[in-house]
Amino acid sequence: RTSSQTQLNNFSTGCVNKAMIELKPAFIDDIPRLWALRTRAVRVSCAGHYSPAQIDIWSATTAPETYLRLIASQGALIAEEDGQLRGYAILDLQTGEVDAIFVDPDHSGKGIGKHLLQGIEALALQHAFRRVYLFSSLNAVAFYQAAGFIAMRDEEYVHPSGIILRSLYMEKVLPESAVTPGR
Repeated sequence: RTSSQTQLNNFSTGCVNKAMIELKPAFIDDIPRLWALRTRAVRVSCAGHYSPAQIDIWSATTAPETYLRLIASQGALIAEEDGQLRGYAILDLQTGEVDAIFVDPDHSGKGIGKHLLQGIEALALQHAFRRVYLFSSLNAVAFYQAAGFIAMRDEEYVHPSGIILRSLYMEKVLPESAVTPGR
């Protein structure tokens, strides 16, 4: 058993509003179902913060090729309940960027995102990151602030489709006692 498996097991199951959520590593063949969940989450959860035209273009894109690298590097987790996908999170293990956290909109507000974020932070600690960072969509800012992220600046995110989405660049400093010097 690798240390990443051991670290993941510390966060692998949790009772989230009386339901058992299990965190598991994601694999490349999970990408279609991850992307389908992401597309639904964008359509439902982001609709109050971005224009209908932005949502249409944003949700019509295909999974980026970077997902192959990020998932192959073992930086992605899925959250399942009774074998059903409830969410996923991706950490870039080269940079410490939280690339994605998406929760099925039918299951939002149940602590699944928090559970995924704890799993991603555990991976970051295992890889000796002192901080993690992300570009938050506007609908998720309060979630990240509640988890200890600090908004550093407004960003105009240029989506691969060419549209510009307002976001916030956010950082979180991780406990120094759990990391080694250098990152």
